[in-house]
Amino acid sequence: MEIIPSIDLKSGRCVRLYQGDYQRETVYSEDPLGVAQSWQDQGAPRLHLVDLDGAAAGTLVNLDTISKIIDRLTIPVQVGGGIRDQQTAERLLSGGAHRVVIGTAAVQDPMFVEELCRKYGSHRVVVAVDAREG
Repeated sequence: MEIIPSIDLKSGRCVRLYQGDYQRETVYSEDPLGVAQSWQDQGAPRLHLVDLDGAAAGTLVNLDTISKIIDRLTIPVQVGGGIRDQQTAERLLSGGAHRVVIGTAAVQDPMFVEELCRKYGSHRVVVAVDAREG
């Protein structure tokens, strides 16, 4: 079993949303880079980053913070939130992300996922979909 710690980014901070409600957040840290480094120092095998602003906007918003985390860590980093086109996935993967996590776009455009898998390999693409009530 692999346990992967996650950092949810919103407005450049580490947060947790209550049941996915963007209006009900708890801020855990103002220093995502420090939190990421701490997870690595504690022995995390990889890190999962979610750009919550990006998920809401449909495009990456916290790219600067994400890039700094990827550059600093030596463990693999997977990134989700707002990845809905080839260009965004390419930017992350060529920028050092180990995997991209596709959510909304996987449901809206399954061919997008197939194209990513063909181009980058299925080991670099994760599909994650939050579901409620079926």
